[in-house]
Amino acid sequence: MSSRTPWRARAGTALLAVLASIGAFAVPGSAVADSPSESLQTVTYHGYRVEVPAEWQVVDLAENPRACLRFDRPAVYLGEPADQNDCPSGVVGRTAGIVVEPITARSAGQSTAATARTQRGKATAPTAASSNDTIQIAVEDAGVLVTAAHTPGTESLVRDVLASADLTEDAERTVLPRAAQRSDAAPLAAAGPQPGSYLGKGFDACAAPSQAAMNAWQTSSPYSAVGVYISGSFRACSQPNLTASWVTAQTGNGWRLFPIDVGRQAPCTSYSLKISTDPATAKSQGVTAAAGAITAASNLGIPAGSAIYSDIEAYTSTASCKASVMSYLSGWTERLHTSGYLSGLYSSAASGIKDAADEYNNGAYTRVDHLFYAWWNGAADTNTGSYVPASYWSNHQRIHQYAGEVTESYGGYSINIDRDYLDVGNGTPPPASCTGANYNFTAYSTVQNGSSGDQVKAAQCLLDAAGFDPGTPDGIFGSATATAARNFQTSKGLTADGAVGSKTWTALLSRGSTPTVQNGSSGEAVTRLQRALTAALGRTVGIDGAFGSGTAQAVRDYQSSRGLGADGIVGPATWSALQSGK
Repeated sequence: MSSRTPWRARAGTALLAVLASIGAFAVPGSAVADSPSESLQTVTYHGYRVEVPAEWQVVDLAENPRACLRFDRPAVYLGEPADQNDCPSGVVGRTAGIVVEPITARSAGQSTAATARTQRGKATAPTAASSNDTIQIAVEDAGVLVTAAHTPGTESLVRDVLASADLTEDAERTVLPRAAQRSDAAPLAAAGPQPGSYLGKGFDACAAPSQAAMNAWQTSSPYSAVGVYISGSFRACSQPNLTASWVTAQTGNGWRLFPIDVGRQAPCTSYSLKISTDPATAKSQGVTAAAGAITAASNLGIPAGSAIYSDIEAYTSTASCKASVMSYLSGWTERLHTSGYLSGLYSSAASGIKDAADEYNNGAYTRVDHLFYAWWNGAADTNTGSYVPASYWSNHQRIHQYAGEVTESYGGYSINIDRDYLDVGNGTPPPASCTGANYNFTAYSTVQNGSSGDQVKAAQCLLDAAGFDPGTPDGIFGSATATAARNFQTSKGLTADGAVGSKTWTALLSRGSTPTVQNGSSGEAVTRLQRALTAALGRTVGIDGAFGSGTAQAVRDYQSSRGLGADGIVGPATWSALQSGK
């Protein structure tokens, strides 16, 4: 199936250069060779031939049908994955790896709009896009689907490997079916938002189980919910079963899914893919991660209204590390909310979860909607002990991972799992109702208990985005909205009267990143600035996202009236004043 070959200058130099540059290639517990071997190995399958570094493991799935397709160590997997695998549930991290499998009805279900097709007579697709840190190529002249996993640091290595591919005389053509030609094309959608309302036991596994395993477990296991790793640059396991058809089938059979993203990890860990120590960059990274998760969820038919959980593994917290993680989660949450998804955090109860609880009422961060916490105390409940006050995330917003890395067998199918207990759904604030909400007004009137209309809904959505639960954003100002307003006002040092007036509007409307903007600037930050100035000055400032002379004059007027240097440039001092409600 594979054989060692001498060094080939064609691709070898580039491959070794990349290998040498990624000393942070490994995850905790893995080993990295002091120096890469000066050889490649040629791997051939179904007439598809590719050169990979000699250090990579080659796994023939025909000989090892239960092998786990894992990317936490470099490997090439050849053949069709079996219905059962030996994936440990606790695998974390990614290096690089490739799966080469025949084009079949099952494998075709993994293809997406990002899947590239090679030209006739070719085994490479140089312009293949990376989606969710995965490059997928249908090499139709060899009848194989090639799925290559990478991280931002190993993408160039993986692309060099893929570029080395060619066809052998054994190649036989099989065309990847177009989406419209697939017999499983309709309907490819989950049976409503996931996990929806559910109280009871669930499990999560590194790889989504096969249909046969899910059917067997549905009949005889105590579980009715399953965690699936849908996205992220740091997913360790391949997901050969996880397709839109799989999602449709499981939710149609009554399973609840809780989607998980494994992306960047806390900067105070030894993981190779880390969140930035700069809070602004960390927040931007959270936004990027959420965008990838939304795309993955959409491709799988997991709709808006669903919760997606960011997996941040255990870390030893420090003030700066906490700030990075909370900033990342703020960007994660805000981006998910813009597309109508709920945000969740998975972490150790003693690290990420405790940090989130410590910052629960800190208006500088946008609070996640759900907690998914690892506390392996064996108790199937959603008690958080001393880690999180009982009043936090108390409205059906919790999943407890109460036991880990246990193997269970039902109906002849064994899976290594983590055991979970869910209390999710009813009463969870639905950010989806804020999609399309109007925030642009020529004046921002005081709204309070008994008020109604578009400005009330805008205030509710802004409070929700700030992490203060106003109830369903329905445009009706009731007691829940008043409580949220008071809590927000308290966090900003404003008079906590529960009414949203000029100062509260100013603080709410200006929330977000604080880049320096001035005449000629444009974008979302300028839009927020124009809204906040309209509220603060009590006069209409054109809200168009373009910083022109009118906005510059409004900035100077605001700065002058608040005792700031009136230079017309919005820097840290001006943003701070606006976000404090001045």
